[in-house]
Amino acid sequence: MIRIVGIIFSVIMLIGCSSPKAGFNYMQKDAVAPANVQFENTSSKAETYKWDFGDGKMSTEVTPDHRYVLSGKYTVKLVAMKGGKESVVEQEIIFEAPEACLLEMETTMGTMTIQLHDVTPKHRDNFITLAEEGYYDGLLFHRVIYGFMAQGGDPNSKNAKPKAGLGSGGPGYQVDAEFNAKYVHTKGALAAARTGGSGNPKKRSSGSQFYIVHGKKVSEGQLNQLEVQKGIKYTEEQRAAYTEQGGTPFLDMEYTVYGMVVKGLDVVDAIAEVKTGKSDRPSEDVKIKSVRVIK
Repeated sequence: MIRIVGIIFSVIMLIGCSSPKAGFNYMQKDAVAPANVQFENTSSKAETYKWDFGDGKMSTEVTPDHRYVLSGKYTVKLVAMKGGKESVVEQEIIFEAPEACLLEMETTMGTMTIQLHDVTPKHRDNFITLAEEGYYDGLLFHRVIYGFMAQGGDPNSKNAKPKAGLGSGGPGYQVDAEFNAKYVHTKGALAAARTGGSGNPKKRSSGSQFYIVHGKKVSEGQLNQLEVQKGIKYTEEQRAAYTEQGGTPFLDMEYTVYGMVVKGLDVVDAIAEVKTGKSDRPSEDVKIKSVRVIK
């Protein structure tokens, strides 16, 4: 009996003294940023884990998923732990920059990926500069109209009180108009807000305020009428987008369209559907958490 107990004790001691061994694999569908990566934890004899994804984000999940927004080389580190012992393993992941100029706008209603147009370089470069400075972080969508658009970018909206008057703020400069018939106000279009009337005859844009089109479906007859009124010609693709998804074609060639939501139209819908009060401001703040340029 004594011998049996001794054998059992020895086995327990052997197991208890075993050290963890860290290991992982990952599945990467796209080598171009932004991209989602699914990690597979192949560690053994570990009880807890600590992941460092190399982009400032951490996790203690066993098998996490992680989204990389920016291009570049990232060193992913996994620490596998048991008791006072730990094992560390590292791997590198590389993401190439997208050919198109993309941004990721994170809001309290969800995240949108936006492509900026090269044919509007002044607006494109200005938006990139402000985004990289963190200008938009913490600002509100201060004016939202269902079936029309959601407007943001007023610096005065940061930490604004519920009854504060918003919509007149900016960085202190305007951007020259860059109208282009190639890009119109279909659903998801990113365009520059501006002041109207005789005080802005050249239709120059606000230096920071923008809107994202929600819009309504448009008939072929309405598009035909607008072509005559505005002297423009809609392509078959533009007509299909207007009749199937909707937009605000009456704004075409009046406000500069310089981008498009290429992922996250459901977020545009969610923002458009919020309850609003005076001056079309959402009753509960819809905040821009961050705008990041994907390089």
